[in-house]
Amino acid sequence: MVKARTLFVARSAPLDSLGPRGFRTLAWLIGALFGGTGLLFALIGAWPVLVFVGAEALLVLVLMAAYRSGAARSSECITLTEEAITVLRRQGQRVTEARFVPFWVRLAWDGQRLCLVQRGREVEIGLFLGPEEREALARALGEALHALRNPVFDNPQLREPG
Repeated sequence: MVKARTLFVARSAPLDSLGPRGFRTLAWLIGALFGGTGLLFALIGAWPVLVFVGAEALLVLVLMAAYRSGAARSSECITLTEEAITVLRRQGQRVTEARFVPFWVRLAWDGQRLCLVQRGREVEIGLFLGPEEREALARALGEALHALRNPVFDNPQLREPG
């Protein structure tokens, strides 16, 4: 079995602008802010507020950590070969794969959503990209599909003499 030649690959993932050090800094900042608010209320005699402020700060940090861990495992890979165009998407623990025949698939771009459409089946791609990056993906994938569908053959017998 001959493996199909890969013509186009695009990988994307959500931005992780807050690294481990930034997350620790943010945790300390949230702790200080919520702790200061709780201390202020405790000093004026409303000490039960400390429990709610602590729970709220903990909830914020847990939700941010959960988002970061889910986003770290999310990605999208679009691969175009001579036989298929494949969209492999990971979102946390869930993995989905969509396969299309490159000669029948249509690229639909309305300025916001970029989709691969074939016989009523539609898969949105470029979910982790901004509008400009999505437009660049649409242009590059469109050119790759066009090159696959319209091959240029070089026949020496048809060349002009001279």
